[in-house]
Amino acid sequence: MQQHQLRLYVVGQTPNSTRAIENLRRICEEQLLGEYDLKVIDVLKEPHLAEQDKIIATPTLVKELPPPLRKVIGDLSDIDKVLLGLDLVGAKRNDNPRPESSPANEETK
Repeated sequence: MQQHQLRLYVVGQTPNSTRAIENLRRICEEQLLGEYDLKVIDVLKEPHLAEQDKIIATPTLVKELPPPLRKVIGDLSDIDKVLLGLDLVGAKRNDNPRPESSPANEETK
């Protein structure tokens, strides 16, 4: 498995920043099983890095490797959105599988 290179852009220690950091660390530990390199970048301290990556909102997660480059904006509380952004949909996640649609589960009109 190729190691994921991730950058999380935040602004200071705001509630959204703190939530994004906690959510991403939990997702990485559960889904990437230690196969990741995460850098948390405070745009107040390193604005040139945010400019370089064309960050227009925070928090923003940038997945550089493995390709393709992906960006996910928000506090990363929507695990499905984050997994999609990391290209991990269906790869390792097995909690709460969605039931298959069947005629027995559909309403009759």
